[in-house]
Amino acid sequence: MNTSFAAPSPWRIHGLEAWYELLRVLRTPAFAIPSLAFPVVFYVLFAVLLPGKWGDYDKSAYLLATYGAFGVIGPALFGFGVGLAIERERGWLELKRVSPMPTMAYFLAKIAMSLVFGFAVLCLLSIAAVGFGGVRIAPGEWLLLVAVLLLGTAPFCALGLLIGTLVKGQAAVAIVNLVYLPMSVLSGLWMPIFVFPPLIQKLAAAWPAWHLGQMALGVVGQVRDVNYPLHVAVLMGMTALFLALAALRLRRL
Repeated sequence: MNTSFAAPSPWRIHGLEAWYELLRVLRTPAFAIPSLAFPVVFYVLFAVLLPGKWGDYDKSAYLLATYGAFGVIGPALFGFGVGLAIERERGWLELKRVSPMPTMAYFLAKIAMSLVFGFAVLCLLSIAAVGFGGVRIAPGEWLLLVAVLLLGTAPFCALGLLIGTLVKGQAAVAIVNLVYLPMSVLSGLWMPIFVFPPLIQKLAAAWPAWHLGQMALGVVGQVRDVNYPLHVAVLMGMTALFLALAALRLRRL
């Protein structure tokens, strides 16, 4: 009798790990509901319900870009930062390390989860923007906006990974919020950066979220002469820095 078993393909291993990671977060209402609802609620509040003109800016289109950036950053930071911290604390990370599963499958699954949630947030925001905010955006322009925002989550995945290696359990939730919310506000994602004092506007360039927001605003035509190569270079540099620091920390765990 032939008792040999065929080893599962790498594609199947990676696919299953990504699927189970998505199921895990869907079964965690404290993560899934705020990630999907908060950006849309804030957009409807500030772009639709609150009156006011922003001069030459289209408020609804402007906030679609900035709240889109805010919406995709959240799953990236929380998925890596909080998820990794809890799995370290409960010993699941050690279990995965000694299992035959490829190491990259673990990280790629979290990236896939953050992209799925980010895409869902962008779809909900776009429905609100077109249906209630009167935004008119061409299909090609919308696809470019989605691509820019989803690809721009790389430094935030890396930052979340770094946070997850530094703290444990519920402490990660507080740390991620202490990074996520002030960064979003000071980068001009909640309200336009031009309403802040000049010093805050200059310091905004130190935040990766500002660079992502500027590219998104350029795509929807709310900021002119956007230096895309510079913003991409900054985001790539921050991604490399956070990944290097996280790798050093993981070797010591």
